[in-house]
Amino acid sequence: LAALGADALIVVAYGLILPASILAVAPAGCINVHASLLPRWRGAAPIARAVAAGDNETGISIMQMEAGLDTGPVLAQARIPITDTDTAALLHDRLSVLGADLLVATLADLEQGRVRPRPQDASRACYAPKLTKQEAVLDWQQPASVLHRTIRAFNPAPVATTSWRGETLRLWDVGPLDAHARADEPPGTVIGADRDGIRVATGDGVLTLTRLQAPGAKAVGAAEFVNGRRVRAGDRFGT
Repeated sequence: LAALGADALIVVAYGLILPASILAVAPAGCINVHASLLPRWRGAAPIARAVAAGDNETGISIMQMEAGLDTGPVLAQARIPITDTDTAALLHDRLSVLGADLLVATLADLEQGRVRPRPQDASRACYAPKLTKQEAVLDWQQPASVLHRTIRAFNPAPVATTSWRGETLRLWDVGPLDAHARADEPPGTVIGADRDGIRVATGDGVLTLTRLQAPGAKAVGAAEFVNGRRVRAGDRFGT
C-alpha cells in the first residue's frame, strides 16, 4: 500500500512475528491492525481471550510494528462494548468493520502528520495465546458465569465440548445468564429441558445450552436436540 508518499506494509490478523529484515523493507514502516486495546491482549487470540475473561469492552489498535510481539507504539484506537450475547465470531465481525474504518482514517491522518505514536505501558500488558482443544472441554464444577463466557469465546473455533451418553458434544451457544438461578443437583446434571434450552447445574448457578452438535450431525437448537435425543431432567453432562 502507498502511505505518506512511500511504500508501507499493512498487516491484519497476521499470527507471526515479522523479522527485522521484513520490517526494514517498507520505507514508511509497517502498520498492524490488532483486535484489542493494546497493551491488553497482545498475541494470537485477542478477541476470544477478551470474551473469556469477561472484559466489558475491546476494540481496535492501529500500531507501528517492531520486533516484539504487538509491542510497538499505538497510532490510534477505537472501542466497542462486549455484550453478554457476543460470541467471538460475532465480535470478530463487528471488529472487522471497525478496524477497516479506523485504518483508513489513520492512514489519512498519517499523511497529514496528525498522528502521534503512543508507547505502550508494558506493565499493563497481558497475552492472548492461541486457544487449545484441551481448554475447550467444559469443567462443570466451574461457575455458570465462567462456562457461559467459555462457550461464547470458543465459537467459532475450537468450539466448547462436553461428554454425554458416551458421545462428545459441541456446544455452540448459550441463553441469557440468570445470576439468581441455583441448583441443588451435582454439577453437570440436567435440571430442565425444553424448547428454550437445556438447563444444567454447575459449580455455582445454572447454565442454559441453546445450540448443540452431536458427532456426525449438524448443530441444532435446543428444541430439536431435546426432541431428537430425549433429553430429560437427571441426565448428566461430563460423564
